[in-house]
Amino acid sequence: MSVIVRVPTTLRALTAGESEIPVEGDTVAEVLASLESSHPGFKERILDDSGELRRFVNLFVSDEDVRFLDGLSTAVAAGDTLSIVPAVAGG
Repeated sequence: MSVIVRVPTTLRALTAGESEIPVEGDTVAEVLASLESSHPGFKERILDDSGELRRFVNLFVSDEDVRFLDGLSTAVAAGDTLSIVPAVAGG
């Protein structure tokens, strides 16, 4: 099933400037694996060495933070949007 991944500006160099990428997968983890397969470089920027979501990266499935759902095991459906949102810090 096709899910749309919304790519932030800071990662668009990996997608030749594309802001939305259609990928296949039934869970967030599968979507990220498909994204990595077609656009290498995402995994190291989104996941840490243990395969967990980096603290400074937020993922949203249809505006719901996956950390408050089932994490990387969160199910996705055809037509869902997975948004990658890097945390912003400042002061």
